[in-house]
Amino acid sequence: MPEIKLKNQQKVAIVLIAVLFFAVSFGLGTWYGYISRPAIDKVLNVSGKEPTAQYQAVDFDLFWDVWSRVEERYVDKTKINRKDMVNGAIAGLVNSLKDPYTEFMPPVETKQFQQDIKGSFEGIGAEIGLRKGILTVIAPLKGSPAEKAGVLAGDKIIKIDDKSTGDLSLNEAVRLIRGKGGTQVKLTVFRDSLDKTKEISITRDTIKVEAVTTEKKSDGIFVIKISTFTESASYEFRKAVQEFLDSGSKKIVLDLRNDPGGYLNVAVDIASWFMPAGETVVTEKNYDNSEDIYRSSGYRLLEDIPMVVLVNEGSASASEILAGALRDNKNIKLIGTKTFGKGSVQEVENLSGGASLKITIAKWLTPKGTEINKIGLEPDIKVELPKEPPKEGEETKDIIMEKGIEVLKGL
Repeated sequence: MPEIKLKNQQKVAIVLIAVLFFAVSFGLGTWYGYISRPAIDKVLNVSGKEPTAQYQAVDFDLFWDVWSRVEERYVDKTKINRKDMVNGAIAGLVNSLKDPYTEFMPPVETKQFQQDIKGSFEGIGAEIGLRKGILTVIAPLKGSPAEKAGVLAGDKIIKIDDKSTGDLSLNEAVRLIRGKGGTQVKLTVFRDSLDKTKEISITRDTIKVEAVTTEKKSDGIFVIKISTFTESASYEFRKAVQEFLDSGSKKIVLDLRNDPGGYLNVAVDIASWFMPAGETVVTEKNYDNSEDIYRSSGYRLLEDIPMVVLVNEGSASASEILAGALRDNKNIKLIGTKTFGKGSVQEVENLSGGASLKITIAKWLTPKGTEINKIGLEPDIKVELPKEPPKEGEETKDIIMEKGIEVLKGL
């Protein structure tokens, strides 16, 4: 009898294992089927159901109607490139959002973007963006060919060589400006201080940027300039802190002018030198209305050091995050001109065929909830810049730096 009972238990165990196996297989099959469902089902959030009213109101047949008419009636059939038509349609869909930082990138532009984030590129060394639909210089990088040629933050680029920028995407403009070192590109720019456009010829070069530089001033004042928030900027800033401590200086000017930004985690790391652990550096408001809060690690070595922050229209992205955090948490004065207003987060998603989609997924808010994107930060002490450039032979004065030192001496 015990032997019969044991055999029955084995049979029950085998049946249970078989049922479990089929249940898991079914579950995995259902999950795979769900994630592999057609893109239209993902968009409409339906599967075997009628689309919701908001999508029923969109005539998707119109797209195919236009496509077929082009195929049938366009006069020059040799110029019909169906791959380009698909890419153009996707680009148009993305461009309808009117967000300059959300872009569909075909394979060639994707490859260029991947080179950019690795830092292995040649060009003029200027960060550019779209402001109110106009191609605009966010900032020329310190020591770059663009800076040496006289390009300024805020310059509106009207032409690249002889091509108008009016209908160019940001990536197309970057591709035209980039090129091999030693070659030239001509930018036609307009700036508020001029009554007509100005042509600037720039010789491209390999771009090498020092992220952090320092200068010891008189009266116990030490300047730390952050030019860009690259991966190395955290380490370079750490060295700058040591230089400040070794210098015997007592006060800091943090210069974030013409800093186009970079890595968010680097801005948070640098903020940690000035703030207690747990203090909010920036809040990221996501596409699904959730929030991620980035907090100080609390290095605090510079927490009690009197300081001011210099900003201008070339201060963007990570530099605006750092400036906003220091003002909101420590009441540190921002001196200069209004910042650029680049306060959004992009994610790059790889697509089939080597293409990619760079899409804005979140916005940044300062610790007190101030939105940066398309608004920028107003300085606490605004410095009016001269409209006319200095005449030949005249000394160029850095009046924002002078104002910063003047305010710092009173602290």
